[in-house]
Amino acid sequence: MRQVVLDTETTGLEVKKGHRIIEIGCVELLERRPSGRTWHVYLNPDRPVDDGARAVHGIEDGFLLDKPRFRDVIDDFLGFVSGAEIIAHNASFDVGFLDAELRLVDPLIGTLGNHARILDTLQLAREKFPGQQNNLNALCRRLGVDNQHRELHGALVDAHLLADVYLAMTAGQGDLGLALESAEQVQSAVVNAPIEGASLRVLRASPDELEAHHRRIRALDAASQGKCIWMLARVDAC
Repeated sequence: MRQVVLDTETTGLEVKKGHRIIEIGCVELLERRPSGRTWHVYLNPDRPVDDGARAVHGIEDGFLLDKPRFRDVIDDFLGFVSGAEIIAHNASFDVGFLDAELRLVDPLIGTLGNHARILDTLQLAREKFPGQQNNLNALCRRLGVDNQHRELHGALVDAHLLADVYLAMTAGQGDLGLALESAEQVQSAVVNAPIEGASLRVLRASPDELEAHHRRIRALDAASQGKCIWMLARVDAC
């Protein structure tokens, strides 16, 4: 399964008032794992950025003057997202702006939903955590995702954070990569099983790998509201 976690920054809040996209950030997930591929661009909106929006993302008008227009990058953008499941937080906001940009280029292109499936993590969070704050910062705190480097909003930074939040929110035993997914993999595992008495090479986790493991376990514990059996086992053993 291919997913693209997406975020945008804009000149203002209301697309109906002619506000435009000024930044798009995308992070690719393959089988629920970051692939390392991203897509990121700043755009010239041909209009000024509102003061309120600038206070959120810090992007100045002068910085955008030499940037491409959306029509210049549309083929690259659609090439990256088409056929994927797009994951966005408050997806109606991002999708509404992207649909408007697509219409400005050519109405025959259709909407973003014509090119990709859309998943709204805000709706997912409201179902999982009813009655609680479910903005990105609140979810990072609740799920143990480190967002200390997020001083201002930024499309690519926020897409990376949302990818971590989404994976933590939807974590389950089936997502841990412990199961073999096909008969061919099972056969390969049997054929390549170690022979009794053979010398085995032991590779120990590095400090960075251990820390990444502990972050993952903390995120699982947060997502399960303190019911992670690995965490309980550690407490019982102490």
